[in-house]
Amino acid sequence: MVLRLLKRTAVFVASIAAATIVVFAFMAVLPGDPAEVALGVNATPEAVAALRAEFGTDRPPVVQYLDWVGSLVTGDFGISYVTRDLIGPQVVDRLLVTLWLVVTSMVLAVLIAVPVGTVMAVRHRGLSGLALSALSQLGIAVPAFLAGILAVAFFAVRLGWLPSGGWTPPNQDPVSFVQHLILPAAALGIAQAAVLARYVRTAVLDVLREDYLRTARAKGLTPYRALLRHGLRNAAIPVSTVLGLQLATLLVGAIVVERVFVIPGLGSLLLDGVANRDLLLVQGVVMVLVVAVLLVNYLVDVLYTALDPRLRTS
Repeated sequence: MVLRLLKRTAVFVASIAAATIVVFAFMAVLPGDPAEVALGVNATPEAVAALRAEFGTDRPPVVQYLDWVGSLVTGDFGISYVTRDLIGPQVVDRLLVTLWLVVTSMVLAVLIAVPVGTVMAVRHRGLSGLALSALSQLGIAVPAFLAGILAVAFFAVRLGWLPSGGWTPPNQDPVSFVQHLILPAAALGIAQAAVLARYVRTAVLDVLREDYLRTARAKGLTPYRALLRHGLRNAAIPVSTVLGLQLATLLVGAIVVERVFVIPGLGSLLLDGVANRDLLLVQGVVMVLVVAVLLVNYLVDVLYTALDPRLRTS
């Protein structure tokens, strides 16, 4: 088990190193000069050259890459080309907002998907199982941003129960924070719950066909008790992998949902950076998202090893 974890850690570190190269190369080949964008079309060549020297974009690409990676290791994301503010504090503040949204959405998705998927498997030939399967297919078909727009139109505009957008930090007003979080978290979480419920259904169906579950039922346990005591842990092994992929999907999906609900998260910061041609800001935000996805996959591998005893003893 220790050797496997060491290998996965080495792959994780190597993946981050490769990601820095890809992200930097992608940003380097994009058309446009940050200095010219910052100064405008009427800037003189001397002013553009001076600003390039200030930004460091006049140096060779290899030197720029090494300087950027070295700064990232120390937590320095650089200075915005447009606002001249430090990028690091902006990323940290926006990341906390996005994490609130993503974690809440994932918890909601799990709380819905596990019982719904289990009922879909146990009652897969019954009316309730078929009805839940149809609802899950409908949930998969509806994108998160459309669910958010419909939720705003119904719960915020028509009924007036919840705010249509905006954000309140939890340390300022906890009640307002929860009110502003409900609709975007539901829009993201319910869509992911529909996908996750299908995987839970498949995993539970596979477990229900196993001999050890039949033996448990033969010893007097009811089907639900046998499933709860002996089956759900084994069904959680493949679901945990899907859960990690879903979490990575939530990070990306939050970018659009934050725009719908006017939430000042990492996605909004990224889109603002793209609109303003603030390439260093975009580069830093993309790198944070990439590291977050790689970290989720790494933690899923660790969880998979902890859940499956065959991997611990191999």
